Amino acid sequence: MQIVSLQSAVAFGHVGNSAALLPLQRLGHEVWPIDTVQFSNHPGHGGFRGRRLPPDHLAEMVEGLAAVGALDGCDGLLSGYLGAAGVAEVAAAAIRRIRAANPAALYLCDPVMGDFPGGLYVDPALPEAFRRLLLPLADLITPNRFELEMLAGTPVGDLAAAEAAARRLLGRDGAGPGAVVVTGLPAGEDALAVLAVTAGEGWRVDSPRLPFAPEPSGTGDLLAALLFGHRLAGRPLPEALALAVSGLHAVLERTRAEGRRELALVAAQTAMIDPPRRFAAVPLPS
Repeated sequence: MQIVSLQSAVAFGHVGNSAALLPLQRLGHEVWPIDTVQFSNHPGHGGFRGRRLPPDHLAEMVEGLAAVGALDGCDGLLSGYLGAAGVAEVAAAAIRRIRAANPAALYLCDPVMGDFPGGLYVDPALPEAFRRLLLPLADLITPNRFELEMLAGTPVGDLAAAEAAARRLLGRDGAGPGAVVVTGLPAGEDALAVLAVTAGEGWRVDSPRLPFAPEPSGTGDLLAALLFGHRLAGRPLPEALALAVSGLHAVLERTRAEGRRELALVAAQTAMIDPPRRFAAVPLPS
């Protein structure tokens, strides 16, 4: 499969496109990255160099791909960190261009906006741009708990509230995404849960919480890329979700074993694609 990946990039470390390219390529997909920012490193290190790329530059990149015929054979779009509402408009235009040639093209929108405890770290107009422009176009969205609260407009204090909020997004006046996958939900002291809901079904995948100080950056970006890659390969949502969570956990285990701050993506690339330890997708109670 051939896909466009529209998100951030860093020279050092693995976030955004710098986290997504390798897993997608290892899963057999051709990836055309468009970087929304180009930074030396993740800002979580306390400082960085580089710049954000303006919407008109990103739109030119999409037009350039169209000019060489790349979008005519494109099978999907993955979007992650956009940063500003104007970039959401570029993402919406891109998936419409892709689907004009291939109506079956998949779109996974990772609505990167913030997290607990730091809160929102993007343009304050971006949450509404996600709701208005991108959720109606998305086959999958992958918010964390903070982002789910922002999009659904309701507190998410536990797993039941997360499922209810996700279903609220599905039912947004008939203009919601096809599936909502909520990441990084606490499931007791020693586990994390990922929930996936569609209009008629739902699943949960639990995995052990590994102790990190500080937490490595890019875990959500990696999970979204793995999930998208497995879905593009034709795997059903619960199977793709289980493989994505298991692959992320394998990378985190290697990262912790090596005492790294950044994800040990290259070192764990085989386990990431073929996880030695697999966590099952369990159907949610109806």
